[in-house]
Amino acid sequence: MVWSLAFDPLVPLWALVAGGVIAVFLTAFSGFLNLRGWVLRTLTMALLLLALANPAVEREDREPLSSVVALVVDKSQSQRLSDRQSTTDEAVEELKRRIGSLNGFDLRVLEARNSGSGDGTEAFRTLANGLADVPPDRVGGAIIVTDGQIHDIPANAGALGFDAPVHGLITGTVDERDRRIVLDKAPRFGLVDSEQIVSLTVVDQGRGTGPGDQVRLTVKRDGDVVTERTARTGEKIDIPVEIAHGGNNIFEFDAEQLTDELTTINNRAVVTIDGIRENLRVLLVSGSPHAGERTWRNLLKSDASVDLVHFTILRPPEKQDGTPINQLSLIAFPTRELFSVKIDEFDLIIFDRYVRRGVLPMLYFDNIARYVRDGGAMLLAGGPDYAESGSLYRTPLAPILPARPTGTILEQPYHATLADLGKRHPVTRGLPGSEQDPPAWSRWFRVVDTELDAGQTLMSGPSDTPLLVLNREGEGRVAMLLSDHVWLWARGYEGGGPHVPLLRRLAHWLMKEPDLEEEALNVSMRGPELVIERQTLGETIGEVTVETPTGDRTQVVLTEQEPGLWRGGMPAGETGLFSVTEGDMSALIHVGPQNPREYTDVLSTTEPLAPLSEATGGASERLRDVGGDLTVPRIVSMRPSASYAGNGWLGLKATEASVLNGVDRYPLMIGLLGLALLLGALSLTWYREGR
Repeated sequence: MVWSLAFDPLVPLWALVAGGVIAVFLTAFSGFLNLRGWVLRTLTMALLLLALANPAVEREDREPLSSVVALVVDKSQSQRLSDRQSTTDEAVEELKRRIGSLNGFDLRVLEARNSGSGDGTEAFRTLANGLADVPPDRVGGAIIVTDGQIHDIPANAGALGFDAPVHGLITGTVDERDRRIVLDKAPRFGLVDSEQIVSLTVVDQGRGTGPGDQVRLTVKRDGDVVTERTARTGEKIDIPVEIAHGGNNIFEFDAEQLTDELTTINNRAVVTIDGIRENLRVLLVSGSPHAGERTWRNLLKSDASVDLVHFTILRPPEKQDGTPINQLSLIAFPTRELFSVKIDEFDLIIFDRYVRRGVLPMLYFDNIARYVRDGGAMLLAGGPDYAESGSLYRTPLAPILPARPTGTILEQPYHATLADLGKRHPVTRGLPGSEQDPPAWSRWFRVVDTELDAGQTLMSGPSDTPLLVLNREGEGRVAMLLSDHVWLWARGYEGGGPHVPLLRRLAHWLMKEPDLEEEALNVSMRGPELVIERQTLGETIGEVTVETPTGDRTQVVLTEQEPGLWRGGMPAGETGLFSVTEGDMSALIHVGPQNPREYTDVLSTTEPLAPLSEATGGASERLRDVGGDLTVPRIVSMRPSASYAGNGWLGLKATEASVLNGVDRYPLMIGLLGLALLLGALSLTWYREGR
């Protein structure tokens, strides 16, 4: 309850001031002339002016507001090291009890966690968000329980937005030691089969450490050990790494453990280098001109990642029409250069309605079979030629061809349909129009009848005749399209069909595009979410386990999004290398920057918080002494002061903020009291002058 004197003039302020000036002048003039009763006249004018000023006594009914105290608990990854988590839990429980026993304080417990962005521990962002709805004059202080490694400490106390103490209670002990790897230089991209250089330094910190010690360093690529070498602490070392494949090449650099070190998590550095393949080289050999020849050529020429070499055999060797060689505008088919000398430079060889006419000697077909088994790829797009005497099946290619021709050519209208396996295979899964029955694409009119010796049928013709067959042969791959009518889709006959996605996926599957692997486990980041995808030809999948950078294991449930594709996710929440396993398959992904701030320095310390704490009158001190004993300081309530800390205690500011419930106003010069005073003054003045 607060009493005060207030004025609410009955006339404009300028009139009141003018009256005051006149009264002062008259008083001075009367006093100077020493007129009879000038004192009483002055009193009468003063009371009149006071009545016009309308004074009143006000009584405010105020309710004191409590002070808000923020207890920020560091839940970052570095707080899980050693016994810091248990220290934090014990200290927080004791602080809750002690602050709760103080009158006039409201406690807010705020948890600062890693966002997964690699920005480290942002305790002050958590503090600002937690007190965003609290007026600055109600903040009684903040206590931060942390290891001291905070990465968003304000430059000065004024940036806090409130005038109250900030205390730091530090977990961990002064005798800690640690080893870590610092990445100095790491490329983000590299050509496949090229060698890139990664520069790093092994750093030891803490008790009894120093530069110059020898350390064993292990280098892994995609989880497999590539090499081991020796490094010296404090010295930069350049390590060459080979980009083995397209897509993400994940390299791990592991330094051997330091005796009694705090953690081995930052002994490992992860570098992800995106392997860029040079343009894929494709050799397209057309046996003779036909309506669908340009379908393959146009498709491959439109793909910027493909370098196409195309030959069409327009004049077989046995053709003799008397035309002199020097008058022909054709070039000789460079068989030896293509199929012997430079065959391994191609990523894919396509035979489009190729008929054996003696252009290629049998030895070269042996070379092609060897090329496929050693990791190459071959696509046979066949028509009637595959069922006739000049079929490629009657060459040394027969052992690697999964479909054996019966000699029959089926010529009837039909819709190419996805086989059961084709609905799940990434090459044909989800082709536009495949969801309808019959499929929403045009008919074909011819297919070569075959019997399967190996491979998988993805598309079928009439009477379930194999139409598209894929097979793995040794280290390489083989595909067979047993109809030459795919050009009908390209020409838009009866509305056409999805020839571009089908043929493009087919070509890239043959060239081992990772996204088109039928059995694959992929993991990626979408915002803060870790997204896991499992491609399989099976009906079910096993349990998916995610191992976090700190070693925690979590089961993630994947749901089938479409046939053959399962997907699920979880918040990342940490920075570092995540490992995902399902059965005998595994995948790795690195979340956050290559040098995450959270693990730049994991030794506990009071130094980062000390300047800010001192500027606000607080303190930054350890919770455990050298012997490991936990000591939680006493918490006391204090009036505004320059210092809020002492030996064994921390102070919180008791604010004077309050809420106004109501105001009672008592006028002084209105009513009987004012009238009596004015009449009394006038009467005294009249009486004095009448004598």
